[in-house]
Amino acid sequence: MSTPLKDFFDIETLRESYDTEFKKAHGRDGKGKVPEDFWESYSAMANTDGGYIYLGIEQEKSTFVLRPVAEPARMIKELWDTLNNPSKVNINLLQNNDIEELTSSKGGIIAVHVPRATRKQRPVYIGSNPLTGTYIRRHEGDYLCSPEYVKQMLGEQAQDTRDAVILSGFSFEEDIDKESFRIYRQNFLNRKPEHPFNECGDQEFLRQIGGWAKERSSGKEGLTLAGLLMFGQFRSILDAVPNYIVDYQERAGTETRWIDRVTTDGSWSGNLYDFYRIVTKKLFTDLKVPFQLEGDQRIEDTPVHEALREAFVNTLIHADYSGSCSILVVKRPDLFGFRNPGLMRVPKDEALRGGMSDCRNRNIQKMFQFLGRGEQAGSGVPMIFQNWAKQHWREPYLDERSESNQTVLKLKMISLVPEPVIRDLKQKYGDAFQGLSQLEQSILIAAGTEECVNHQRMKELVKDHPHDISRSLHALVEHGFLESDGSGKATFYYLPGEHPMQDETFGAQRSSIEVSSVHMGGSLVHLTPSLVHLEGSSDRLIDNPDILSELQEIAIPVSSTGKASRELIEETIIRLCEGRYLTIDELAILLDRNKGSLRSRYISQMITDGKLVQKYRNVPSHPNQKYTTASGGEEYNGS
Repeated sequence: MSTPLKDFFDIETLRESYDTEFKKAHGRDGKGKVPEDFWESYSAMANTDGGYIYLGIEQEKSTFVLRPVAEPARMIKELWDTLNNPSKVNINLLQNNDIEELTSSKGGIIAVHVPRATRKQRPVYIGSNPLTGTYIRRHEGDYLCSPEYVKQMLGEQAQDTRDAVILSGFSFEEDIDKESFRIYRQNFLNRKPEHPFNECGDQEFLRQIGGWAKERSSGKEGLTLAGLLMFGQFRSILDAVPNYIVDYQERAGTETRWIDRVTTDGSWSGNLYDFYRIVTKKLFTDLKVPFQLEGDQRIEDTPVHEALREAFVNTLIHADYSGSCSILVVKRPDLFGFRNPGLMRVPKDEALRGGMSDCRNRNIQKMFQFLGRGEQAGSGVPMIFQNWAKQHWREPYLDERSESNQTVLKLKMISLVPEPVIRDLKQKYGDAFQGLSQLEQSILIAAGTEECVNHQRMKELVKDHPHDISRSLHALVEHGFLESDGSGKATFYYLPGEHPMQDETFGAQRSSIEVSSVHMGGSLVHLTPSLVHLEGSSDRLIDNPDILSELQEIAIPVSSTGKASRELIEETIIRLCEGRYLTIDELAILLDRNKGSLRSRYISQMITDGKLVQKYRNVPSHPNQKYTTASGGEEYNGS
């Protein structure tokens, strides 16, 4: 059975992305054939986050056009035959409804939904050798996995818990930090005074909580990896886990310099339990959240405290301690960040829904649970999101980074409820605004907050399916709630009469009284007086003789020489853009450098590194794009 194409998506909004791939699939005879590189995409998406592959769509420059397949039924049979051929692919992940024929007046195409493989199913590979046939999805492409990464997937597949291994040559007396262990036992006693474990000796107590084990078949017994990581001495931990590093940094702002730090420098035990005890106190210090009263007693443990504790414990219990990156916890005035080596063992959408748990270090998890830390049955992540939402802060950002094998969670303390914007929208549209769906309201709020939005930006802000976002954007335009500009990938949407480029197009200027702050990427950034003046101005700064002489003096170290180090050029660009916006043309003139080279070699990378921000972040191709320093930015990149 086929589905009408017009009801599935609007082809004008299509673009290849992390989870979407298009293939022509005409075959040599023009009658249609599954292309060979389909299977690379199948493997890559299965090993990453899943996605959709469309057969019968071709990219022409920046747009996509239908190239309907002549015999879709035959191609669908070819797909099923190959999926069930173990000499071609090692596993078939698809169900009947994952392959669908879509029709239009021009003909049909085939949509293939590739689900994310479970930990037990990965790696999904082509041919008979996982080391040479396993792919992974990065950005818009499929890349062959390194043998090391494949072996890591095979290891995850084989081991339900990574911390139960018995360590040879380690002992309780020589390798456990006695003070850490004593404090844990005391806290256990305080929490569970009637528990029978309290009657055990130290080694038996450690065995009961998973830190000591005996292999019944061989009689081998000793410290488990969980016991050593949780209570061990730093040098002993390094002997078992050479890449082990835990790191807490308190930063004053977006720069990477820290003002307080706790890391494995040999000045303390270095184990997970002490790291948790020390850092939790620092996370909670000066935490600006409203206190609550129960009767006349102040409740110190707010939903924010609870969310931070859960995020911290999750970082420790889900970490891959054989990984090469550190466990990192960052505290900034605007966010808390948590990074651990290792990807998530369950799909992100499943983790957000809750109810599914697949902990990498189950014994460490149990040790925290004995003290009332760490949710069970997969409820931890939803609780974090729910508690953050209670503060009306921006939704936490949970990200898997396949290329570096790490997971990052950012908890931003940025208001999600821009009341002035919502009030203006209600005045503008009246009861019609209340009659919109939640997704449609979210789109209008984002457009009102950020001046304009595009499809990609909305994917970052809401959980809805990309096809639903596409339909809602077009419906809002059709019914007059939004206007659009651009085409294909460059299409953006804005509130009627509020085109983000109109001020510059017509040379209009806002007064410095009107503009004292702007929203950049959802974050309210307060502007300096000079930046306020420039926000609505279309004039080039270098046309002002007084400002030009100041800028030329800053640029002299680069403009006066044909060769300059990258560090010097970047430092000069930052000085030029500090407190003001400059275009690429102005920077090229001031630095006496080629505009194209300046953009490709320096500006793009500095934006990626967070050193510069664009004035029009939602319209990167803005004809008068400008750049300023990122001192008011909001991003935590886990570095």
